[in-house]
Amino acid sequence: MALPRTLVLVLAGGKGNRLELLTETRAKPAVPFAGVYRLIDFPLSNCEHSAISDVWVSVQYQPQSVNEHLGGGRPWDLDRTNGGLMMLPPFQGSERGGFTEGTADGLWRQAELIRQFAPDALVVVSSDAVYKLDYREVVDSHLGSGAEVTMVTTEVEPDDASRYGIVEVGEGGRVTGYAYKPDDPATTTATNEVFVFSPQPTLDRLEALSRDVGEEGLEDLGDHLLPAQTKDGLARAHPLDGYWRDVGTIESYWRTNREFLDEDPPLDLDDPRWPVHTRGGRHSAARVLDDGRIENSLLAGGTRISGDVRGSALSPGVVVERGATVVDSVLLPGVRVRAGATVTRAVLDDGVDVGRGASIGGDGEITLVGRAARVAGGTELAAGARFPEPEG
Repeated sequence: MALPRTLVLVLAGGKGNRLELLTETRAKPAVPFAGVYRLIDFPLSNCEHSAISDVWVSVQYQPQSVNEHLGGGRPWDLDRTNGGLMMLPPFQGSERGGFTEGTADGLWRQAELIRQFAPDALVVVSSDAVYKLDYREVVDSHLGSGAEVTMVTTEVEPDDASRYGIVEVGEGGRVTGYAYKPDDPATTTATNEVFVFSPQPTLDRLEALSRDVGEEGLEDLGDHLLPAQTKDGLARAHPLDGYWRDVGTIESYWRTNREFLDEDPPLDLDDPRWPVHTRGGRHSAARVLDDGRIENSLLAGGTRISGDVRGSALSPGVVVERGATVVDSVLLPGVRVRAGATVTRAVLDDGVDVGRGASIGGDGEITLVGRAARVAGGTELAAGARFPEPEG
């Protein structure tokens, strides 16, 4: 029996304002994670292990940062003669051309391409979360269910629930209530931005909604589409029982990186049955010199440590000089922490240079230093600071 024809649409076009300085010069899916990965590696690896080879990536903001990482898709077995990886940049030439204004609007703009492909199931995923999931399993449970959409769900903390689409689930997994980023969430069951749609009825519904909403626009999936499908009794839930973390804020990004420092991390990224793949770089082995000390940290290739590093994740090419201290921090590629400097509870973007004797961060909120910033020797940046100061 042939497998159902499945198309995955990875939404990788948003700016990601909540990640602040980290997304000023890169798209959110290209943000590094846990030393060597990028956020988009997680949905693409899920596609690979789910045996889904037709993957379209919708790009818009800073697309070169995503394109450079993905290349032809080889690490995820997507470099194929037929099918495989296809990039969907903004386009002109039809009434659907131009920049997207939300995830549902983006889906509407690609509707004709999707209809031509004629999938049995359309899987729409975001690329700002860390998790493993067999999309094929969700597709199989969706097909034949009579639902127009299956929403993959997870449980979130009550004080964080208002950041998500919140669902109420009745008998048989039917979604009886849906609210997008509600001020007063009815439950703590949230969609985790993985949806399986029945393509034709969903695209037909989008057409009708686009006429109804007029100039307001279709906006995000949670604004009009998902509420309409729920109201008509055509939405169902598929719970994800395993680990899932949204990393769309600086606090959650920092915290999730640190979860992978545990002796028993929440996901085994090297599990031979389900490894997370990424585009490999050309870096030498990490080097810890005679005077270097490492405790409970992740070190990528090309790092050189002569100082004291504790509870931190270091990306390729990071240098920590003699007498420098890095504690509970995330350092992205090419950061240099010079002699006598201290970095505490901070995220430092690509190429940051911390001068001799400078002090960054401390107990309190996470400190963030933007790409290629130069922190002069002796400078003190307090806990929670942003350097350079965001414009506006």
